Amino acid sequence: MPELPEVETVARTLRPQVQECVLSGAEVLRASSLHPLSLPLAALTGRRIADVGRRGKLLLLHLAPPDGAPESGPAPDMLAVHLRMTGRLMTWPRSTPPGPHTRCIFDLRAPDGDARRLFFDDTRAFGLVLAATPEIRQAWDFWRELGPEPLEIGARAFAALLKGRGAALKAVLLDQKVIAGIGNIYADESLFQAGLDPRRKAAGLSPAQSRCLLAALQDVLRRSIAQCGSSIRDYRDANGDVGAFQNSFAVYGRGGAACVRCGRPLEKIRVAGRATVFCPHCQK
Repeated sequence: MPELPEVETVARTLRPQVQECVLSGAEVLRASSLHPLSLPLAALTGRRIADVGRRGKLLLLHLAPPDGAPESGPAPDMLAVHLRMTGRLMTWPRSTPPGPHTRCIFDLRAPDGDARRLFFDDTRAFGLVLAATPEIRQAWDFWRELGPEPLEIGARAFAALLKGRGAALKAVLLDQKVIAGIGNIYADESLFQAGLDPRRKAAGLSPAQSRCLLAALQDVLRRSIAQCGSSIRDYRDANGDVGAFQNSFAVYGRGGAACVRCGRPLEKIRVAGRATVFCPHCQK
């Protein structure tokens, strides 16, 4: 956590708050929150936030010089933020002091002159920020090796990714080098919707099953994005709101979690070292 839908939601809610703002200053409060490959955050000063986007589970602030200002040597064209487990990005009024878990501060000046602050808060301090040039991104193994985006890939290309992979289906979906942005929650939900056992070998899928899995994966991701992602513990979007997709995961009663298809009890198994809820009656 957070996965693709949560990061996409943060990007969409943060964009109207920071787009076209100029970075007037930046400060690291916890040195380990700055990626080793990153330029000093001071290099961000004077850069304009042209857009906010996402790549896999990475939140991206696309940077440019202020309108009409010439480039003066190498400068970061992107601020990448890996939220990891508990990272949050929210804007605050100019006078707001950092909180106990604020790791980085970005001072912003809006086009109308309004000043505000963007805080990167991270309770468990696993997240990272990276001020990058194109050359730095290419030197970053994680970035360079990211697989295709699941909402953009076609059925034929998706089948080719699975072909020849002897690992379990869920393990393949979790591999960011195979496909970007999928984690435990959405791998489980997609396999459940497709009616596929997460322990099956990825290479053993028929063309029809591969198409079904991709359709389920894209449907689950789109539905989750529409519901602002899933808030199990710490995730909040840039407005501080929680996601609601987790409310559709299962039906709960006195006997615990039950399958939404057949109503019989769900079984807990472990795949790729992670707990998975699995219906042995519906999934094959």
